Amino acid sequence: MSKQPSGTILVVDDKSVIRDFLQNALSLRGYNVILADNAYKALEIFEQNTIEAVITDVRMPRMSGVALLKKLKKISPGTPVVVITGYGTVNGAVETMKYGASDYLSKPFSAAKLYEVLAGLLYERSKAETYYGRIITSDPQMRQILETVNIVADSNASVFINGESGTGKELIARAIHDCGNRRNERFVSINCAALPEALLESELFGHEQGAFTGAIARQIGKFELAHSGTLLLDEIAEMAPALQAKLLRCLQEREIDRIGGSAPIKVDVRVIAITNKDIKKEIEEQRFRSDLYYRLNVVPITVPPLRERRDDIRLLANHFLDEFSRRSGKTLGISEDAMEALEEYDWPGNVRELENLVENVATLCRNDALSVTDFFPHDLPLESARLPLEFMGATLQDAEKYLIISTLEKMNGNQTRAAKILGITPRTIRNKLRKYMAEEGKTTPAENKKQEEKDLLLFS
Repeated sequence: MSKQPSGTILVVDDKSVIRDFLQNALSLRGYNVILADNAYKALEIFEQNTIEAVITDVRMPRMSGVALLKKLKKISPGTPVVVITGYGTVNGAVETMKYGASDYLSKPFSAAKLYEVLAGLLYERSKAETYYGRIITSDPQMRQILETVNIVADSNASVFINGESGTGKELIARAIHDCGNRRNERFVSINCAALPEALLESELFGHEQGAFTGAIARQIGKFELAHSGTLLLDEIAEMAPALQAKLLRCLQEREIDRIGGSAPIKVDVRVIAITNKDIKKEIEEQRFRSDLYYRLNVVPITVPPLRERRDDIRLLANHFLDEFSRRSGKTLGISEDAMEALEEYDWPGNVRELENLVENVATLCRNDALSVTDFFPHDLPLESARLPLEFMGATLQDAEKYLIISTLEKMNGNQTRAAKILGITPRTIRNKLRKYMAEEGKTTPAENKKQEEKDLLLFS
């Protein structure tokens, strides 16, 4: 997988020590950095490259940072420009805000402060990557889901969200509520797997005093609490069949019966159901009612696992590290080798696993840059592949090709683990594979999965 930087930043300063500091700090966070030692060179670079943000000093020979700012704003008014200045010129830096500067940093400043300012500016600029608070993505599938969220938010249609654990299903449900016309009403959630059937019925529909042993007072159920708002039914596939029938009636009639009650109660609730199970298999095996499924599945949403949206891994890892850095006061980054390892990992626990791992590693790490071994300390190399007898006398290139392909096969295609065994980087493996396939006139693995499997078994 190719590197997906967080953006290209143009750094303009006539002092090499400042340029070096900014380049090191920003590169650590995955930004692509282009350096210029004067404003004229900066303008040339700006016009020839796609620049996400500019960081410029105020006092520079020939052309000042203020003059550069004015020219940049004429070329691209939307590009954020951060001005850096010494103590004696802070007032002047503040004055540059009226010329379009997005923010300023007073020397000396920390890398943490730099990250904070830049992340905030790029967040505002790049809504295509960040939606509804914690939903962060650049993946086309996820963008389509968020378009669906926008479309259905104001409707009353039930939504059925399916996806593996940890993919962010509840965040999608919350986004539907927060973007719709019910946003000022309650968002009520209940886990259908957390309670036995009798208690779950009472939690959903409520009960009257004396309705059963222990019912010492009237209890209002989740449906009534969510009246005019949204009710999230988490792990809906775990609901008992008898209770599924009562839920179906509630959805059809838009009314509930409290346990022990004498009359139905009308409710106006937007229902969102989520599950991590294969719901069609649950229906086939008669564990979930098909009529209830069709009632809930008015708007279906399937959230892809993280391994199918790998371009988001870098975005999310940096986001979680930024959150941790703000809470802890630490200044941390992820090394490029570590980031590549994160991108190669399959994440069975999805986004939740990535978030927990980043926080765990950041808490325990004693260095500023989180390394591969910080993230995967127990991923020990296995025995390297050995050349078969028939390969004795083969060329060095043929032997290299065999070792790479056979090791990848043994690692089930995991390029990071194969790279560690072979003592090379995942990038080298990717380059070698592209070379081999180009030599044979074949398509890339991403374009043709069957061809990739054939190539990996070529010398087995």
